[in-house]
Amino acid sequence: MDRKIAQLQKTISESEQTQKELVDRLKALQTGQFLLSESRSANAPKTGAKLTSAKGKIDFRKQIRPILSNKCFLCHGPDEHNRKAGLRLDLKEHAFAALKSGKHAIVPGDLDASLVYHRLTTSDESDRMPPADFDKPLTQEEIDLIVRWIDEGAHWEQHWAFVPPKRPDLPETSLTDWAKNPIDHFVLAKLEENGLEPTQEGDKRSLIRRLYLDLTGIPPTPQELHLFLEDTSPDAYEKAVDRLLE
Repeated sequence: MDRKIAQLQKTISESEQTQKELVDRLKALQTGQFLLSESRSANAPKTGAKLTSAKGKIDFRKQIRPILSNKCFLCHGPDEHNRKAGLRLDLKEHAFAALKSGKHAIVPGDLDASLVYHRLTTSDESDRMPPADFDKPLTQEEIDLIVRWIDEGAHWEQHWAFVPPKRPDLPETSLTDWAKNPIDHFVLAKLEENGLEPTQEGDKRSLIRRLYLDLTGIPPTPQELHLFLEDTSPDAYEKAVDRLLE
């Protein structure tokens, strides 16, 4: 009997010790959760406050448009049959326009007035966008990028395909008589930037040989070489190029 009583007392003691350890672990986890929650709250963007701690200006085409295209256009893109709440985020004039309610989805530089900000950061799952059942939820990093972008002024750049091409200004160089075409100006500028000088122009024999090797992979025949050397017209080289490209 004494032996059974001793075993029972030992079991009770071990149980009490285990319970104490579990309680201590629970308290530690609760403390950690509280500290993590406080840290997130402290780091979360405050409504109406500028995000001065963020480094580097957001690039719309590289950082924001891909998020909108992949995560938002299904419900707020060009397809009017799938469009929700009459909101389009694929075009600037629609994304910044007033909604039927009179409010705006995006107000450049004003988080308070931007519904997108509130929908992305709300703790109410019934109001949060994208909805909980959407198969492409936004990551916290993507949400932070969109919030920073709005806060910085929501600079919107057109897709490159819709930007008319524009010839860049020719760079200034110390040699003014070397370049014969616009491309030469850029080549010369890069050479001078690296402290290099252009090589002397090759003679006609070297030029035609390089041309044939570049365009056909084989050197010119004696007849083709003779034809080019005998042509003294200013556009002899251009004619040789056209002939090889025919």
